[in-house]
Amino acid sequence: MLNEITFYQRFQANILNGSKTITIRDASEKDFTIGSTVDVFTFEQHQWFAKIKILAITAISFQELTDTHAQQENMTLSELKTVIQEIYPNTDQLFVIHYQLVES
Repeated sequence: MLNEITFYQRFQANILNGSKTITIRDASEKDFTIGSTVDVFTFEQHQWFAKIKILAITAISFQELTDTHAQQENMTLSELKTVIQEIYPNTDQLFVIHYQLVES
């Protein structure tokens, strides 16, 4: 079970202002407990900046990504697909982690 999560610094403001409410990860980053609160760190410097509550985790394929996912990530669908392909090249099986900011 994971008890912390990292995000690229470029997403920090969107997480803190509530405009980013999901993260899409591969199988190596899906083992959170629903209802648990986890610490959030920047990926680059591992600097703590928030706590989030894990609300749900849903399996999804890359082709199933929609405008709704993009809105929840605070970007367009084409931007989202580009980011996913950069971070997880050649990965079709993904997991949508829904979360809520609880402390910053």
